[in-house]
Amino acid sequence: MKYKRILLKLSGESLMGEQDFGISNDMLTQYAQEIKQIMESGVEVAVVIGGGNIFRGIQAETGVIDRVQGDYMGMLATCINGLALQSAIESIGIKTRLLTAIKMEQIAEPYIKRRAVRHLQKGRVVIFGAGTGNPYFTTDTAASLRAIEVGAEVILKGTRVDGIYTEDPEKNADATKYDSITFNEVYEKGLNIMDMTAFTLCNENKLPIIVFDMNKPGNLQRVVIGEQVGTLVEF
Repeated sequence: MKYKRILLKLSGESLMGEQDFGISNDMLTQYAQEIKQIMESGVEVAVVIGGGNIFRGIQAETGVIDRVQGDYMGMLATCINGLALQSAIESIGIKTRLLTAIKMEQIAEPYIKRRAVRHLQKGRVVIFGAGTGNPYFTTDTAASLRAIEVGAEVILKGTRVDGIYTEDPEKNADATKYDSITFNEVYEKGLNIMDMTAFTLCNENKLPIIVFDMNKPGNLQRVVIGEQVGTLVEF
């Protein structure tokens, strides 16, 4: 295995599958199986999942909901997704822990860095919910922060696109894919990989990012063993 401890970042929208809203059981099952496969290979897995399939804080800016309230609503949405993913993973025999940045002790443990690391060492999938616990920060930033805190070797950003392109490949069929790219090149080219706070946090802490297609079965396993899958953002 190339990586011993990884942080997997999933978007909330990815849980919708073919639906327009909510959570698809098929996607939960697929992601749980992918995670189980790498767990059985000895990889320690932490997960941050967004809440965009339920509510995005930025939606509040276009309505009557205050932005700060909206961000907290988005954090709660990530906890709903975390509970769903936790159930799916445990249903196939893998132990998990859901740790949240906002205390909700009836359903999850409060986030404590040492506790999270210990769970990883014991072979449990650790799911981080409620983002950073602060408004104005995205789940991308939460993923970068938690990955650095628990000593993950890489952030694996699972998307529906198979890497980073010169342009949006869903809009321009002539877009060219990068197999690897440096942090400085991303800044220079103005590519949109994750929000700038999260991206800069990774850059400053020398944490590589791999953007890959999570929906293709087996891709997660191929990434952690070091195959060329997706796009590597390096130094």
